[in-house]
Amino acid sequence: MSAPKSRLGRGLGSLIAKAAPAPAPAAVAPAATSAAKAQPPSSAAGLPGYAEIQVNLIEPSPYQARREIPAEQLHELADSIRAEGLLQPIVVREAGGKFQLIAGERRWRAFQHLQLRSIPARIVQASDASAAALGLIENLQREGLNPIEEAHGYASLIRDFDLTQELASDRVGKSRAAVANSLRLLSLETSLQAYVAKQILSVGHAKVLLGVADPAQRAMLARRIIEEGLSVRETEKLTQSARSTGGASVRKPHRSLPAKDAATVTGIEQKLTSHLGARVAVLHTPKKGRIVIEYRGNDDLQRLLEKLGVTL
Repeated sequence: MSAPKSRLGRGLGSLIAKAAPAPAPAAVAPAATSAAKAQPPSSAAGLPGYAEIQVNLIEPSPYQARREIPAEQLHELADSIRAEGLLQPIVVREAGGKFQLIAGERRWRAFQHLQLRSIPARIVQASDASAAALGLIENLQREGLNPIEEAHGYASLIRDFDLTQELASDRVGKSRAAVANSLRLLSLETSLQAYVAKQILSVGHAKVLLGVADPAQRAMLARRIIEEGLSVRETEKLTQSARSTGGASVRKPHRSLPAKDAATVTGIEQKLTSHLGARVAVLHTPKKGRIVIEYRGNDDLQRLLEKLGVTL
């Protein structure tokens, strides 16, 4: 029996090692004085394939799976680099006279935020498919992707490089079943994908919703999960009951708000959104309800707390 495949536990470094280091090109810049602290603890200067590269010569990868980098994460990383230096060089490849990121976009953006001129980098030779896979692997290892971003990353590997699910799973060190289950999330409507991306619905809830064939029923069930705070198990029981009754039990008893009350709820949402400077959803039923306020990061949360007069 052949030995089992080593998966993500190998670390990104061992996977990148398959790509041959490229000789440091003439386009690299000497380290700027302001970037002195950005040197890794064990200086990579002079090692084959490592160099200090001008920050403005680096471009983001077109295969980046992460759609957003929260501002607070970027600021925290910049503060860490300012205090301790860069602990791990970014990984790039040469492309059209410049350098394209393979791994380390947050580190690169933090250097931009700090207005540092150059950044330590490892330069490797990698095909488009290898670069995309390595970038996705780094994000998976760092747990930097939400479930929908992860699914789009797998879809990009399969679509852009004509890979099967099996080949894509092998590239990123995941089981084929894990990749297939992740890709199924993209079958959900865009609105439901947004709920999963924002962790309003869990992946477990999403899997149950995928078992409901009718999109209208799915949307109604998703709304009920959110409004009533249903667990995955409770959602499963609800859908099983719905199948046996032709879908009737997915719907709540008919207690729709009068038009006047519905308009009032919408008006409340609009006024709260305007007052707080943040998107607000009022999830209202005759007996109970919930107000959901969206915020972006620690600074935005602090702003909202101050606006609401909450002191910690």
